[in-house]
Amino acid sequence: MLKLSIAFRLRLSLAIAIGSALLQTGAWLELGIYGAIACLWSLALKTPKNLLTKLLGAELICLSLLALPLGWERAIFLLIRSLICLLAMNSFLLTLPPHSFGVALSSLPLPTGIKEIVLLAGQYLEILLSEVTKMQRAAKCRGLSGSSGWLRYASAAMIGSLYLRSFDRAERVYGAMVIRGYQGRFPGESKLSSQERLGFLVAISIATIITLTSYLKFTG
Repeated sequence: MLKLSIAFRLRLSLAIAIGSALLQTGAWLELGIYGAIACLWSLALKTPKNLLTKLLGAELICLSLLALPLGWERAIFLLIRSLICLLAMNSFLLTLPPHSFGVALSSLPLPTGIKEIVLLAGQYLEILLSEVTKMQRAAKCRGLSGSSGWLRYASAAMIGSLYLRSFDRAERVYGAMVIRGYQGRFPGESKLSSQERLGFLVAISIATIITLTSYLKFTG
């Protein structure tokens, strides 16, 4: 993984994702440039390929259901553009050290309330995934192996139980955070170095030029 601060990696990932998301529909050349940049960024971060592939596959299935009614050409462009955005952000999230997202988030110019909501939502998702893993392990111990066995096990009652268990555990985690002095503030500040500020300005300039070019090409 690159020896870059978490704040810089977050901002650069956002620059790639937002820049590609703002592209004019039909700007295939600019989309290809962003795609190459996102792939290089993922390789530079040394993102786990297996996890990244599974995550992107699940997300694209959901996106395809929304994009296909728009027509084949427009749908393909939107899907590829979404894939680039997801590739940039997932590469950052999958290489993020544990419990460090709040530190990275603190460097962004966002209201404190939004930062706290996102941080607590991320903590709850970690708890939810942990409970799902426990239930899957319990299902295997009961002989319910394979996807069909797991689907039989995860009935509506079990989904409700999963929600209650994860919610109860989330309350206990939040109570422990409050006891330890949590007041909605983040544990530390993550600032960019002078070299990282320069690199981020260059990245923003490149992203702005690529995105604006996609609009100027069509208006010209």
